[in-house]
Amino acid sequence: MAENMKKFTKKEMEFNRNDDKMRLRLSELQRKLDEIYLGGGQKKIDKHHSKGKLTARERIDALLDKDSTQIEIGALAGYEMYEKYGGCPSGGVVVVIGYIHKRPVIVVANDATVKAGAWFPITGKKNLRAQEIAIENKIPIIYLVDSAGVFLPMQDEIFPDKENFGRIFRNNAVMSAKGITQIAAVMGSCVAGGAYLPIMSDESLIVEKTGSIFLAGSYLVKAAIGEDIDNETLGGATTHCEISGVTDYHSKDDNECLSTIRDLIEKIGPVKTAGFNRIDAIEPHFKDRDIYGVMPDDRAKPYNVKEIIKRLVDDSKFTEYKATYGKTIVCCYARIDGWSVGIVANQREIVKTKNGEVQFGGVIYSDSADKAARFIMNCNQKKIPLVFLQDVTGFMVGSRSEHGGIIKDGAKLVSAMSTSTVPKFTIIIGNSYGAGNYAMCGKAYDPRLIVAWPTARLAVMGGAQAAKVLVQIELATAKSRGQELTPEKEALLYNETKANYDAQTSPYYAAARLWTDGIIDPAETRNLISCGIEMANYNEEIEPYNVGVIQT
Repeated sequence: MAENMKKFTKKEMEFNRNDDKMRLRLSELQRKLDEIYLGGGQKKIDKHHSKGKLTARERIDALLDKDSTQIEIGALAGYEMYEKYGGCPSGGVVVVIGYIHKRPVIVVANDATVKAGAWFPITGKKNLRAQEIAIENKIPIIYLVDSAGVFLPMQDEIFPDKENFGRIFRNNAVMSAKGITQIAAVMGSCVAGGAYLPIMSDESLIVEKTGSIFLAGSYLVKAAIGEDIDNETLGGATTHCEISGVTDYHSKDDNECLSTIRDLIEKIGPVKTAGFNRIDAIEPHFKDRDIYGVMPDDRAKPYNVKEIIKRLVDDSKFTEYKATYGKTIVCCYARIDGWSVGIVANQREIVKTKNGEVQFGGVIYSDSADKAARFIMNCNQKKIPLVFLQDVTGFMVGSRSEHGGIIKDGAKLVSAMSTSTVPKFTIIIGNSYGAGNYAMCGKAYDPRLIVAWPTARLAVMGGAQAAKVLVQIELATAKSRGQELTPEKEALLYNETKANYDAQTSPYYAAARLWTDGIIDPAETRNLISCGIEMANYNEEIEPYNVGVIQT
């Protein structure tokens, strides 16, 4: 029997180990998401249903086309950030990109099972991200309002600043001026400053008995002016549809409200598109999940990123740009689900140049920076969307690199990427450290969508490197004071620093703070990029590309 057992090669064994590790990471991700999807918990959901209301996620599912692509933005927002207040799953608001009558839209739904839908600081940030996506892509945005307003214990972090709560109303006006459709449905509470959101939208709906809009509720009215009045009479559906004229559509329940929204979206006229090139799609030559075995779980291990690209692109075919030059970045033209794309990917394999010089994988050298900058310019000239696959430890350091002008060449790449006007999509598949994060289109550089694989790490540098640097600083400080750290104290400081730093490099830490739009299954990468480009295609206004001043 043993003789009949298949003997695996070293490469096959490594592939299987990688596959197992990725599946374990995805299982952990799904476990966390299943808990997050319960919002405030089953008891709160049951109470919600007892009032005849659907939950935020049920509302979104009923609103969007059945069996169509849905991309949730910020599902992990707020993860482990507000534990002293009992947590804030998904930031108390669900944001999904999807389709209504085959038209891409973005939906923002307050989750009233989480602190009655109150706004935490991350809630405001997540709402602004949704509006940013709508503005960049000129797609309709739909608000399903059910919120008690600002979470008062943290009002100083949500109320007054430029990127806080009030910015949302400013964006309402800006989007309307740009012709971006905004529809708001009041399906629960809508109080105080939040009452302006539905009325600053283009059209508003309100649900009978459960929906209410007012600047101050009945208790505050009683305290302020002594008037006795119930909330329904003060600001319910009948009041605002028949007396004040504040809302435009009266719905008897959630389902009728959502059906009306679908009717409104279906009536919107056609739009001129950006005209990105698309043909019939051809599936890659590999199974969706075959990609798991290529990506090492150990972030220090090398691998060939071209094997990742083959599993993402149509027909597993790509045309590589400057294939024998600047090998630590791979640049290529390809198609994803039929869409023409330009891919910029960090190469993790250790490579040798023509003159025998060894270049470490995942590091950006002068030649690779120069190549990538030129490629980005070419994609902009041809109106081809860009996809960045990040697994980068930073730019090369040392006297040879400094004397060779690595800062100049790095600046060239950052400039070309920053001023790029075609849509950019960033997938953090591995490391995303230091200035490498910037050069490869990190969050600060306006990617239309930015997501991470479970293998991602985001920080200024890795935990071990950071711990060594900080220990060296501590040793130097102690020495300047005439003191010495014992080996035991030095080891303790190193381990504590590394553990803290490692926790902050986790993809969950980044997703909780919306440094990324979320963590995805690598097998969903093709679908996400395709949906993102289709969404971006709805904005015909691509500005002329002007890279500005670049040192050569």
